[in-house]
Amino acid sequence: MKSIRFYFDVISPYAWLAFQRLPQVLQGHSHQVDYVPVVLGAVLSHHGQLGPAEIGPKRDWTYRHVLWLGRQLGIPLDLPACHPFNSLALQRLAVACGSLGLPNRWVCETLFRHVWQGGADPNDPRRLAVLQAELQPVRDPAGADVKAELRAHTDAALAAGVFGVPTLVVDGRLFWGLDGLPLLADALAESPWFAGPDWESVGRLPVGVKRQI
Repeated sequence: MKSIRFYFDVISPYAWLAFQRLPQVLQGHSHQVDYVPVVLGAVLSHHGQLGPAEIGPKRDWTYRHVLWLGRQLGIPLDLPACHPFNSLALQRLAVACGSLGLPNRWVCETLFRHVWQGGADPNDPRRLAVLQAELQPVRDPAGADVKAELRAHTDAALAAGVFGVPTLVVDGRLFWGLDGLPLLADALAESPWFAGPDWESVGRLPVGVKRQI
C-alpha cells in the first residue's frame, strides 16, 4: 500500500482542482492519503517567493486559467469575493478537526467548497461560524496546540522540500501541482522511467547564472 501525503492550503485553486482529481489518479492502487494542512505564505516566504496572486499579470492569468480548468474538468469553481485572503482560520480549523492534526477527506472537501464555490468571502464571520458548526472540530481552532501543529506541519513540509501547494509526497518523491498528477499516476504505475537516471540527475545540473533581485 502506498502512503501519500497531500500538502495543501485552501487558498490555492489548484489545490482544490487537484483534490477533486486525486481519486481518479489513485483508482486501482492500494493507498492511504494523509491530508496535511500547511501555511502557503510561510512556505513561499521560506523560499523567497511571491504567490501567483501577488504578481499583477500572473494573478489575472491564474484566475482565468483555473476558471477554464474547472470548466474543462467538470469541477465547480467560483472565484471568492476576494483573493488572496488570510487562510489561517481555515487551515487551523482543518487541523482542529483531525486526529494528529490531519483532517479527513470530508473535512477537506467542506473547507475547499467553502472557499471555491459560491463566490462569497471565505473569512466572513457568519460563514465561518456556520462552517465550524458543520465541521464540529474536536479542539479549539484558536488553541495554542492547534496553532503549534499547523506550524509543525508547515515545517515538516519544508523539510521534505515542499515549495508550493498542492504537493503530494510518495516514496520520498515530490509531485507538485495539478499538472503533476499525470506524473504521479505514472509513478504509481511503476513506469520504468522512474528506475532510470533522469529523476535524480536534474539535481546535479550546474547553475549557469544567478540573478540579483
